[in-house]
Amino acid sequence: MGEENGTRRVHVLLPSPRVGPLRSVLYRVALACALLLAVVAAVYLDRDGYKDNSDGPLSLLDCFYYATVTISTTGYGDIAPVTPFARLVNTVFITPVRVLFLIVLVGTTLEVLAERTRQNWRQSRWRDRVRDHIVVVGYGTKGRSAIKTLLSTGIPRASIVVVDPDPRAAAEAAEAGFVGVVGDATQNSVLRQASVHLAKEIIVATARDDTAVLVTLSARHLNPTAGIQASVRESENLQLLRQSGADHVITSSEAAGRLLGVSTSQPNISEVIEDLLEQGSGLDLFEREVRVEELGKTIRAVREPALALIRDGRTLPYDAKDCRELKRGDRLIVVRSSRPAHEDDDES
Repeated sequence: MGEENGTRRVHVLLPSPRVGPLRSVLYRVALACALLLAVVAAVYLDRDGYKDNSDGPLSLLDCFYYATVTISTTGYGDIAPVTPFARLVNTVFITPVRVLFLIVLVGTTLEVLAERTRQNWRQSRWRDRVRDHIVVVGYGTKGRSAIKTLLSTGIPRASIVVVDPDPRAAAEAAEAGFVGVVGDATQNSVLRQASVHLAKEIIVATARDDTAVLVTLSARHLNPTAGIQASVRESENLQLLRQSGADHVITSSEAAGRLLGVSTSQPNISEVIEDLLEQGSGLDLFEREVRVEELGKTIRAVREPALALIRDGRTLPYDAKDCRELKRGDRLIVVRSSRPAHEDDDES
């Protein structure tokens, strides 16, 4: 699929099982040998029905020779079927085998054409169905970690589209079960291939801050309503990314630095933070609505440990004054344990 400027091509890689080239070649060789042996057997069993112009009755070598020149359509004519039965076998068996053998010989070309047609059909079908998906720009360490967390929260693989300029990274994403788009995500044409305009969420996990800003600008232009989560290395670019349209921005280098400082002075707290960051490993953070039975109560009365309250787009810490009375429409950030309850019983 070409880009608007016509200088490059954008490839969409849909997840599918892949067969190695050596295995494909060996399969064709085995099939060709099987067809050849089948013809040899048919001729040898009825060798009396064939006439060899150069010598007497057909030997096993003559049968191999006849089968080879026949199914390869060479046909020198020095050996020919003379009885009605031998000619019938040539008509109903050897001729179809000859056609099948030719198909095997040109199988590579046919497979390429068939695969291209199948891929085009799958891409067309995918584009007709894709809606409310998640686009992850960048399949590096940050992108993979973000996808791992999404999967642990129940997001299906079919709802994730990966965009990366490296064909190898996009191919890895496709092998992992995601849709991979090869191209520069700073260009609108590439983002359209990933159906960004129909996406529900967009994660910008590029290696460079300037690239993250351009991707965010393009994504926000194509989709004014999607949630955009982005990461930057330097905090000085945080405000620029927010002005570009990102809803949430993570400063990766400073976050790692703060975690290193905490792990040095308070290692136990660092372990808890790492546990909270890794979804499904133990302690997990969840966002949920306030339940009916919790309305009018203080946040401290919530059964699960609640860390913050979200009200009217603002995030309030658990000890804020407004947290003394939970209202309809409020959302809570709570801590849950993903470990089975019986593990605690066994330890006790």
